[in-house]
Amino acid sequence: MATSETRTIDTDEKIFIGKGEQPAWLTLGLANRHGLVTGATGTGKTVSLQVMAEGFARAGAPVFAADIKGDLSGISEMGEARDFILKRAAGMSLSFRPDRFSTVFWDVFGEQGHPVRATVSEMGPLLLSRMMDLNDVQEGVLNIAFRVADEQGLLLLDMKDLRAILSFIADHAAELTTHYGNVSKQTVGTIQRQLLVLENQGGDKFFGEPALDLKDFMRNDRDGRGMVNILVADRLMQSPRLYATFLLWMLSELFEQLPEVGDPLKPKLVFFFDEAHLLFNDAPKPLMEKIEQVVRLIRSKGVGVYFVTQNPIDVPDKVLAQLGNRVQHALRAFTPRDQKAVAAAAQTFRANPKLDTAQAIMELGKGEALVSFLEGNGIPAMVERVMIRPPTARIGPITPEERKAIIDSSPVKGKYDTAIDSESAYEVLQKRVSGTAAGGTGGGILGQIGAIVGTIFGTNTRGRMSTGQVIARSVTRSVTNKVVGGVAADLGKSVGGSVGNSVGRAIVRGALGGLLRR
Repeated sequence: MATSETRTIDTDEKIFIGKGEQPAWLTLGLANRHGLVTGATGTGKTVSLQVMAEGFARAGAPVFAADIKGDLSGISEMGEARDFILKRAAGMSLSFRPDRFSTVFWDVFGEQGHPVRATVSEMGPLLLSRMMDLNDVQEGVLNIAFRVADEQGLLLLDMKDLRAILSFIADHAAELTTHYGNVSKQTVGTIQRQLLVLENQGGDKFFGEPALDLKDFMRNDRDGRGMVNILVADRLMQSPRLYATFLLWMLSELFEQLPEVGDPLKPKLVFFFDEAHLLFNDAPKPLMEKIEQVVRLIRSKGVGVYFVTQNPIDVPDKVLAQLGNRVQHALRAFTPRDQKAVAAAAQTFRANPKLDTAQAIMELGKGEALVSFLEGNGIPAMVERVMIRPPTARIGPITPEERKAIIDSSPVKGKYDTAIDSESAYEVLQKRVSGTAAGGTGGGILGQIGAIVGTIFGTNTRGRMSTGQVIARSVTRSVTNKVVGGVAADLGKSVGGSVGNSVGRAIVRGALGGLLRR
């Protein structure tokens, strides 16, 4: 291991993060044990995040990170040998070598990156209810709407599909009440109003096709480095619940789709969740329990989750206990709550007899941090005060012209940029009204092929998806992403038949919603 006198660089097994009395290393083989980056505004959290992202990418591990302020976009451009960077590098016996990293930009609104979409069916009623802040009664009615869509063979892809099925159950409230419980038109009306709010926040752009294939986050470039995926979130943060629910959906999809790998030599993906407190704010107990479960179990899928927030107390204790790699920037203790945060932060570290942890947290300068990374058999190292190494890529945002050039040369260019409006619940119900379609035989290409594949693999059971169900959903999504417009409708008619339409709907239901039904 390097000493204070030697030049400290990344190795095949470790990432060099910073240096105090000793170098601070993050072990790649333990990086899937998750982590936490905390500190007050302006203390250097974003730079620490960039240093870690660069290290993972150099090691060949893809990265996904939300960029709240736009500062992280600089990782895509060559770094600059500024005086303060050279001075910090020299203080660590580190030769500064400017670098840049292959980057893909994503944007829910499709303005500063490739569009990110999910279907309404994939999101599921649980996460939709949280996104719209529905109460228990309203969530129950939304669950009824999804059940009716399953049984009627109605594919829910976008917002107009959801509006259509809600109008359908309102019109048939009397007969549905006897089968599923009370369905009032007033409750449906309230949900419709919340849908309007969600649309105004950008939900109409997020829901639809082609849906995101999470495998596109797990790419390597031609040099074998991990791709850095950046979610442009400056506008998305204006709708904090949409932001938090979207990232939670991504996390649950990763959990559901990826195979078990145990503890790999390096992560298959590292997921940075900025403004992490938004995930936990006002979350009902059942949802909180499943968030804890997903965080605990996703490490065996080779995914490392790193929460970024201001105070450690923003993260529930059960989740905090699973975050083994810690970077703590300065906190200021001006109020009783601040003092509690400092004390909580200090107590989460393995004590160092040479360091007063609580006092040090309040004295840290910009770019300094207290760090404790897992070592050996996953035991936290004693807390150390270090100076974070300078990033090798640019610090700060890129220009619109630079962003456009990166998007134009992206490996996923053209795959998501054009929305597809397949035949789904809205179109089928419209045809029923006009008398041109028989009830219960619609659903479009995804519904028909999903039903057939679902029947083959025996997926007409609810709950967590089996391997067959995962394969079935992969097939249905692949077909939908490649077949557009009238071709999809024609192929759907040719498949035809009445083969288990509701199965196709169950296959593409959101993963976390499936977990909660277990």
